[in-house]
Amino acid sequence: MAISATPAYLGQDFTTASPGLRFGMYLPLWDLPDGDARGRLISPDSKGRALLNACKLNDGDRALMKALTQRAQALAQLAGGALLQIQAEAIAPFTTGLGNAHPLENGFAFLNPYGLPYLAGSGIKGVLRAAAMELAQGEWGGGQGWDAAAVLALFGSEAEAQELRRGALSFWDVLPQVPGDKLHVEVMTPHQSHYLQGKESPHDSGSPNPITFLTVPPGAKFAFTVQCDERLLGPPDSALVASWRGLLKAAFDHAFEWLGFGAKTAVGYGAMKDVAAASRPGAGSASATKLASDTETWLAATLIFDKGRGELRAKLGGVVSAPLKGDAMKTFMTSLGEDDARLRKKGELKNVALLMCKTGNQFDIKALADAATP
Repeated sequence: MAISATPAYLGQDFTTASPGLRFGMYLPLWDLPDGDARGRLISPDSKGRALLNACKLNDGDRALMKALTQRAQALAQLAGGALLQIQAEAIAPFTTGLGNAHPLENGFAFLNPYGLPYLAGSGIKGVLRAAAMELAQGEWGGGQGWDAAAVLALFGSEAEAQELRRGALSFWDVLPQVPGDKLHVEVMTPHQSHYLQGKESPHDSGSPNPITFLTVPPGAKFAFTVQCDERLLGPPDSALVASWRGLLKAAFDHAFEWLGFGAKTAVGYGAMKDVAAASRPGAGSASATKLASDTETWLAATLIFDKGRGELRAKLGGVVSAPLKGDAMKTFMTSLGEDDARLRKKGELKNVALLMCKTGNQFDIKALADAATP
């Protein structure tokens, strides 16, 4: 029988230990040939049994998982103000930490000292930064208000940048709420080991090499929390202070639909959906992933045209809209008629009635109020 590499006085019953300990320190992986402790071996059967044993969640694991999530929610309430929380659900297996050192070659990320699966805040930031940069490029049906300046202000500069700048956003670690009583074991079977190891030229008759690894099953709930230091975004009435939540929601939607979180996202792992978006009317259609929005009328707004940046914003009191750019901006400015030339010359046009689309705390210019259909 395979045993763990632990002192004899600990015994071999680790059913009450956390999954992280059963996957690591207490992994029952080692066979003793003829009872000789000097010649420990790892058999293929031992690998499978060890993983199945490690993926079980006992009552204590599930209670701790729930308690830690509740504690995070309580801390979020105490933090107050500048927070954004997104409730998501995995629609594909989720895995992370495969590169961690482990006797089975594929590791897994458990949060110490609790020994529960988690998604690190640094990983969340990386995915959302990539989503924001893709949206800012304008190649995904509109930038949703993102541009290079917003990416820099919210996420900070890259490590190799000449001038380093801290971003305004902080991303909390997430402990997924795993459905059922176990993690799952997935298998990948590469067929080209003969070529990758330099033994033969590539061909299609290579023997498969099954490699197992742990995953969090679909249906797991992820509670994302993002904190913003709005002091780093400028004055309280600045555009980013008013719009950062809307921008980040758009980045989350893009990441859920196209990028995924964790490892092996290129083959479909880590895909998620926004639970709140799925519960809105129209869920299940192509528009279900879009943010819910309301329409407001600004009766005496000021239009601000920035020729250098090629963008148009609207301002009412201390609220500034997200920028309108490209063809959408040209179409809207054409609808101004004679006022189009005045706006382009002076850079400002006052007392304009606008129909605005509100998404969270973000406002987008929709149309002239007197030209909009009810």
